[in-house]
Amino acid sequence: MSRLSARRRHPFAAVVVLFLALLVFGGTYAAVAPASEADIQSASSTQIEEGRALFDTGCASCHGLDGEGEVSEDGTTLGPSLLGVGEASVDFQLGTGRMPLAAPTDQAQEKKPAYNQEQIDAIAAYVGSLAPGPEMPEDEALNTDDLSAGEIARGGELFRTNCASCHNTTGQGGALTYGKEAPNLTDSSARHMYGAMVSGPGAMPVFNNETLPLEDKRQITGFIEQTSNETNPGGIVGIGRIGPVAEGLWAWVIGIGGLIGVAVWITARSK
Repeated sequence: MSRLSARRRHPFAAVVVLFLALLVFGGTYAAVAPASEADIQSASSTQIEEGRALFDTGCASCHGLDGEGEVSEDGTTLGPSLLGVGEASVDFQLGTGRMPLAAPTDQAQEKKPAYNQEQIDAIAAYVGSLAPGPEMPEDEALNTDDLSAGEIARGGELFRTNCASCHNTTGQGGALTYGKEAPNLTDSSARHMYGAMVSGPGAMPVFNNETLPLEDKRQITGFIEQTSNETNPGGIVGIGRIGPVAEGLWAWVIGIGGLIGVAVWITARSK
């Protein structure tokens, strides 16, 4: 005890205790404190630079080095301007594999994405930095797990009002005019459905968050996800999921038609 008491009386004891306290509290704060705005801006700047490098390699030949669009010498538009399309549009186009196109004249079709999600986020951040546009919300804002049955039912009403004329009442998609097609939504993710609604790809109208609030979009997504997980009302083959008698109708038409054909053939042979 005498040795400990002597150390306490040392002139530098208070300084050592203060230093240790600052070290403990400082380390704890550094571990739990949120990232500073400067750190966030630095991370964002790095992501934008990575996105620009990817954009210059895979997108600039059609959309221009600064995303302002590109026109060939004969006046043909190689790629539209991306100024103001926003991160959500880029996430949808790249995430569904519609972009990049093999050739500017090709029609955008869903296929395996050419980039991983980290690269897509970087390109989207770069395009979003060029001009203001629709941003991607956090994944939690698109989560539909906590939607009630009433909210999903309301999502169905909204879908039938705004989307069913092209995508079918259950999101199966279908043919449109001038050789265009509304895609099947049953395998679409919530983020891609959101990106399509706020960007309006192809013949689809734009449903921004003023026209159709985010909560309405979430309810529509919940309805599509629930419908996609239901069994086909017609049996093994859904036939567009137009109702429980779809397969029965085709069985009746093909079965009775086949029997009539056989009867006519037998009659013709007997003569």
